[in-house]
Amino acid sequence: MTNSNTSTNGPAASFDPQHDARAGLPWAWCNLWRNPFGELTREERAELAVVDVAELASHVQGSQRALQLIGECGRGKTTRMLALLRHFPDASYVYLDEQLPCGAIAEGVPLLIDEAQRLPRKVMHRVFATGLPLVLATHRDLTRPLKKAGYGVTTYRLGDTNNARLVAESANRRIEASRLGPGPIPRLSIRDADALVSRFGSDIRGIEGYLYDQVQHQVYSDGEMRFID
Repeated sequence: MTNSNTSTNGPAASFDPQHDARAGLPWAWCNLWRNPFGELTREERAELAVVDVAELASHVQGSQRALQLIGECGRGKTTRMLALLRHFPDASYVYLDEQLPCGAIAEGVPLLIDEAQRLPRKVMHRVFATGLPLVLATHRDLTRPLKKAGYGVTTYRLGDTNNARLVAESANRRIEASRLGPGPIPRLSIRDADALVSRFGSDIRGIEGYLYDQVQHQVYSDGEMRFID
């Protein structure tokens, strides 16, 4: 672990780690107000995403344009969609729950459908017939029905770029967003990120889950934050 001296608008100019730890802030000893690797809001996920949003957005300009994000769970499909949702003021986002029947699909420009492989065939044809620009997060390649409906398709297969540098940047953005006050905070080093990639491969969700547990085990500690055992 290395320390950063970057300052942000922290909540306490008179920040006292020992006092705040006693006051019930479990990670005040390392200048954090929460475990950085816990659940984030949709807005936080979009804001902290390490993605080139403008580059992704360029593929859904105009009607009958579709962007496919294909990858296994935990590779960053939903994070990219949420970043695009934040980018486009007229966009709509739909998540298709495996346990629920497919309801009405809202329209948006673009229309973002998460887990699009779960679209019933009739609903899929109806959606594709609208010609709306589409962003589809899917486990199955939908190029064929999209092209049959007249769409131009751009496909990103996710996972290959989830390297140590991306893991470190993503983790350190989360840590910075959890800063309690001015002063040093922990940072995930490239060396530790490389060890995580060796252990989990491209599974970012798995890495974040592991880091959450690691930090959680250090509640009210008083030493140096450890990300790798």
